[in-house]
Amino acid sequence: MHNKQKPIVIEFPLRGEWNAPTTPAKRVPSHGTNRMGLRYAFDFLQLNWSNPKKPSYNASFLRYLFLGVPLKKCYCWGEGIYAPCDGEVIFVEDGNRERKMAHWFVDSIIGMKNSLFFNERKHNFKKIAGNYVILKCSNDVYMAFVHLQTNSVKVGLHDQLKKGAHIGNVGHSGNSTFPHLHFQLMDSSDIAKSHGIPCLFEKYELYRNGDWETVYNQIPLATDRIRFVK
Repeated sequence: MHNKQKPIVIEFPLRGEWNAPTTPAKRVPSHGTNRMGLRYAFDFLQLNWSNPKKPSYNASFLRYLFLGVPLKKCYCWGEGIYAPCDGEVIFVEDGNRERKMAHWFVDSIIGMKNSLFFNERKHNFKKIAGNYVILKCSNDVYMAFVHLQTNSVKVGLHDQLKKGAHIGNVGHSGNSTFPHLHFQLMDSSDIAKSHGIPCLFEKYELYRNGDWETVYNQIPLATDRIRFVK
């Protein structure tokens, strides 16, 4: 296990402004389980920070609750995802469809149906992850980029990527309760047997007291407004 492993320092995998509602800075394990390399995983999405309720979609809450919000109205849907380090693409899953709407009730029901425990036992990771890419960074460090937009993957199996290469786009595939990027480091390419690895982002900006402040070798809190511009 990597519980006491020194965090690996990597580049932030997204561009622009983001929020991490699920982060190991809030709790460990961040997703409530150590299975499937999830111990230090992140979820990233974009918010409307000028709205007091900070929604992640351009619609009313009642529409999201009862009718659903089209994916194109979800702020982060289709945003680019980039390699945080050099590495080799060792797994690509694409072409799984996304639901056309982000809908609180429907997505919650599907999330329960496609539960981690049920599909992990069957090794049916497509049900959980949807479209995803695994990048090998070294012999013991792998990265998973999960819930990608359908047909957005820009890389192929065994591609040798340079840091900053475009991998794909943020989507709403698999066991996703809202368009977002699920990102994790793990010690094996076999998700079922992997253990999570902690990381730090080498540089990003944090909005604090009305101004942007550059921070180094940190991870965001769940309440942080952050951005990364390369």
